[in-house]
Amino acid sequence: MKPSVYMEEMDAFTYRDKLEGDSIFFIPVGALEQHGSHMAMCVDAALTKTMAGETAKALEEATNGKVHGIVTAPINYGFRSQQRSGGGFHLTGTTSLRGTTLISLARDIAYSLIRQGARKIVLMNGHYENYQFAFEGMQLAIEDARREGIDDVKIQLLSYWDFVDDATIERLYPDGFTGWDLEHAGVMETSLMLLFFPELVDMSRMDEKLYTGLPATLPNYDILPIVPSYTPPSGCLSHPGKSSKEKGIILRDVAVANMVEAIKLEYLQD
Repeated sequence: MKPSVYMEEMDAFTYRDKLEGDSIFFIPVGALEQHGSHMAMCVDAALTKTMAGETAKALEEATNGKVHGIVTAPINYGFRSQQRSGGGFHLTGTTSLRGTTLISLARDIAYSLIRQGARKIVLMNGHYENYQFAFEGMQLAIEDARREGIDDVKIQLLSYWDFVDDATIERLYPDGFTGWDLEHAGVMETSLMLLFFPELVDMSRMDEKLYTGLPATLPNYDILPIVPSYTPPSGCLSHPGKSSKEKGIILRDVAVANMVEAIKLEYLQD
């Protein structure tokens, strides 16, 4: 069996051995959500699992193998796509969870890991709308653990795109950056998919009639029921046309390096 940072690919005995060492657990949280006509709908979960795996490997390398990175199976569904950051949950294909369901999933997974012996956890978010619900789940898991007398658990929550620094943003978005909320199915996600999963991207599917009105111009408030006309016809919020594998490499390298430093700061200080 090949060595792997992915928990689901380990046999139970290898996993137990890693648990007995200094291990940092990654919980990837994504979504099943439309990403225009040019990309598969698994983007958020697939990228987050992969970015967690890349970070786990980089962490092991940075510590000369003293720290094990273990990536759990991802949460493949996320909270309802919001119109101003994901196009909206009215779009066909976007299959969502209630906030309370996501809280419960995150809580149960984290608490199960804690009961097995995990004490250092990184929740990596890959779907903009998930964050506060995942946060609540992690806090409840810590409270559950404390009731069991386990009081040495630490959980770090992050979204991988927040680790792309300003210099890289200026380099990759020379015409101006509209913000991560409007990057849904745009250059960042498309470039990373071209790097990791090129078979799930087809740039020739970008019909000009669909990929119009980008970046999206949206009101600075939410409205329910959703007004479908507010969402661009492609479902994307920024244009992916300038995406490339090369940009994906830059995004991966910068985000992973900065996440490793943040994890070391919280978990590996003497």
